[in-house]
Amino acid sequence: MPAIQLTPAQRKEKRSDAHHLDPVVMIGSDGLTPAVLKEVDAALKAHGLIKVRIFSDDRANRELVFASLSDDLSAAPIQHIGKLLVLWRPMPDKEDAERKDNKLSPRVVKIVKFSKSGNHRPQVNKLRILGNERVAQGGEIKRARRRLTSVKKSAQD
Repeated sequence: MPAIQLTPAQRKEKRSDAHHLDPVVMIGSDGLTPAVLKEVDAALKAHGLIKVRIFSDDRANRELVFASLSDDLSAAPIQHIGKLLVLWRPMPDKEDAERKDNKLSPRVVKIVKFSKSGNHRPQVNKLRILGNERVAQGGEIKRARRRLTSVKKSAQD
């Protein structure tokens, strides 16, 4: 798989985005192993733009690793400064898993009750609400009712 080619303006933008990042993957004395490739691939899938630190003193070896990483993982080589490499690959779209039953899952709701006099701290309660329940006025939990529709509308359907 060939590396992604970017224009200089695009590379400049990615360099500025990567400035504050810390290295996600570190390559030690063993060099570029399949485990390192797998880790860099996972980091690119998760983050898109990553920094890689190489603990090798040989500059030619670091350039070879940079080129092979970008070619093997079809990523764009953004920057190589010292022992830091910056790689970018567009993040894959995350497919939203549609639920078949269309029911709401349980969730945690935080209910805050303020004191009647403003001198005390508010009481905070975390409650687990099921899909068919709702929080009513005053923090009560009630079962959600089906919405009533008119007879005429249901007859049209």
